[in-house]
Amino acid sequence: MDAKAPVTIAIEEHYNDPNLVAHFTGLDLRRPPTIASKLLDLGETRLREMDEGGVDIQVLSHAGPTTQKLDPDTAVRMAKVTNDRLAETVAGKPDRFAGFAVLPTPAPEAAADELERCITDLGFKGAVVNGLTNGKFLDERPFWPILARAEKLGVPIYLHPALPSPEVSKVYYDDLSGQYPELRGPVWGFAAETGTQAVRMVLSGALAEFPNLQLVLGHLGEAIPFMLWRIDDLLARPVYDGMRFSDVFRRNFHLTTSGNFSDTALACSIAEVGIDRILFAVDWPFASNKAATDWLKQTSLSDADKAKILGENARRLLKM
Repeated sequence: MDAKAPVTIAIEEHYNDPNLVAHFTGLDLRRPPTIASKLLDLGETRLREMDEGGVDIQVLSHAGPTTQKLDPDTAVRMAKVTNDRLAETVAGKPDRFAGFAVLPTPAPEAAADELERCITDLGFKGAVVNGLTNGKFLDERPFWPILARAEKLGVPIYLHPALPSPEVSKVYYDDLSGQYPELRGPVWGFAAETGTQAVRMVLSGALAEFPNLQLVLGHLGEAIPFMLWRIDDLLARPVYDGMRFSDVFRRNFHLTTSGNFSDTALACSIAEVGIDRILFAVDWPFASNKAATDWLKQTSLSDADKAKILGENARRLLKM
């Protein structure tokens, strides 16, 4: 790829592998038929909609919860199979697709090794972790081998939502989910849980231990940019090394536009983390490629800043 060629790279674009989906249960299997069909499509429909929306490259990541809810042995086996199949897809159209790895986080040491295999052998650009791992947050010390390996390899981890645990759903969402089934997911549950994971990554000491680790949040930051001043003010102390929460967040996190095509949310995100940490994403097939690109292109940003978001920032972060 010519490093000077203009390119639009969408970095939170989903697919499903039937072999992995066979291990999903309950609400994780519930998809509208049109979405389920598109998730399985790695050819004609996907490419046509990319072309219609002016998306040159999709960085493919398996839709949640991938292996995060499996037992360790099954997670390791299915991650390898799924990643190998994704590598075949990317190899078939390297000008249109790149890949994020599935990590068997229930087996942290094996997950670190699988990440390295995917980067060094398969040419992937990073990894996606979907929600909690059998009820545990990624910042907890048993998972630090994964964080250490990502930092060593210089690749990002995308912190992507998954449905909250049944215990959380029962208390927070069940009474309203009959009328508003999206509440536990993209309306609020996703942002609440993934935002909590991001806050914990800073406060737990994980990013003090791995200061060069880069993390990615979708949906323009799961509402954290809006809260940064308040978090700093109410913590009222540095989190470590004289750095405020917001300092660490701005150093270690990138935000994507996935599924949040809001002028005001974008303006807030740019103001808080800077234009160089905003990346383009659609959240396909849950959102429209054309809606995403049309929105960004009509914003009041300069052409140079639009180019950064649409592709230049991703090329730098993902070494494309």
